[in-house]
Amino acid sequence: MNIFQLKNLNFSYSMRPEVLTGLNFSVEAGERVCILGANGCGKSTLLKILAGLLSPTAGEFFAFGNKMDPAVLSRDESKVYHRRVGYVFQDSDVQLFCSNVREELAFGPLQLGLSHDEVMASVNRMAESLDITKLLDKAPFHLSGGEKKKVAIASTLILDPEVLIMDEPTNDLDPRSQTWLLKLLHRDMASGDAGRKPHASDLLDGSKPHAKTLIFSTHNLELVPHIADRALLFNEDHQLCADLPVRELLQRVDLLRSVNLVDEHFHTHPWDFE
Repeated sequence: MNIFQLKNLNFSYSMRPEVLTGLNFSVEAGERVCILGANGCGKSTLLKILAGLLSPTAGEFFAFGNKMDPAVLSRDESKVYHRRVGYVFQDSDVQLFCSNVREELAFGPLQLGLSHDEVMASVNRMAESLDITKLLDKAPFHLSGGEKKKVAIASTLILDPEVLIMDEPTNDLDPRSQTWLLKLLHRDMASGDAGRKPHASDLLDGSKPHAKTLIFSTHNLELVPHIADRALLFNEDHQLCADLPVRELLQRVDLLRSVNLVDEHFHTHPWDFE
């Protein structure tokens, strides 16, 4: 199933040069795709378009078979889209706004009309599975950067989106928390289980766990082959210059160097998750 399709897509902010130019690619259901490129190449802008937060200024964007224009989506259509497509911001402070973590996790499910008891049970299961139970009564602004990131991820996963989009997900994570995230994405997200007991997905539609489509950006190339199968590489002119299997792209050090993403000392190491 085709999840996203971009045709000759361009984007520019008001009175500024184009950030994205002539994009043509599609993403299939269940793919794990990494967006790579140097700072300022348009990675975050692209992710926000896919998440329905920005509209292209030229070209066409299709999601789930429908032509998209987030600027004119109705409130109900937008709510449905943002349940199907979850987005984790690069800066967790942009995403977290409730008075404590429990309310943060409960906010999305409550907007769907679930009962308070159902939502609280789901919140407790999600917190337990992501090992953030001790944070539930804390205010988000009292948390460390890594704790905020975990809460932001939990508040997105609790809605069981079909597509998970993450902008620089390892930012603010210490090595132990990076390993936690990698295990979550590498093993559990592939099965749709998210390493947990049943939670919001059971409350929302009773469906069985399913593999999610994962799209993320990162600068940490050594982590990429463990959580992505495909890589989209952007150059500093905001153009898509490669669309390759991850392990093939990482062998193209000359190409990575040409887009200012690595230096001559770049190399990768295996990582054992078991």
